[in-house]
Amino acid sequence: MSLMARLTDDMKQAMKDKEAGKFRLGVIRMARSSIKNAEINERRELTDDEILTILSKEVKMRRDAACEFEKAGRMDLVSGVEAEAAILMSYLPEQLSAEEVEAIVKQAVEQTQATSAREMGKVMAIVMPQVKGRADGKLVNEMVRKALGA
Repeated sequence: MSLMARLTDDMKQAMKDKEAGKFRLGVIRMARSSIKNAEINERRELTDDEILTILSKEVKMRRDAACEFEKAGRMDLVSGVEAEAAILMSYLPEQLSAEEVEAIVKQAVEQTQATSAREMGKVMAIVMPQVKGRADGKLVNEMVRKALGA
């Protein structure tokens, strides 16, 4: 089942759940809206990989918003944004652990024989396709910097 079909089925189920599914329905509609906007801009249907990229961006936006709300002391808003992120995360593949990402980074560093921060781009070019949608880019970036001693 494609990701878009799964979103549609979950949206229908949330509609049937009435009050219990209202919050979930809103999040799914927002996600579908983002995907539809991208399809309109591209003038074609998106692949599951492209949809995963959009959903990952949406999760990242919510995590960033949660951090900002926390800094501002708005804990009432933090819980709502984190709940939205949790619903969106259910559509992403299982996330890699820090150890798994670190192993991928080490392998990429060995493969490229990178030794300095200047060669970070080479390492990132190998790592990112392997972890796409399964790890936060910020975490990957930090681990690559650490591995290269930057």
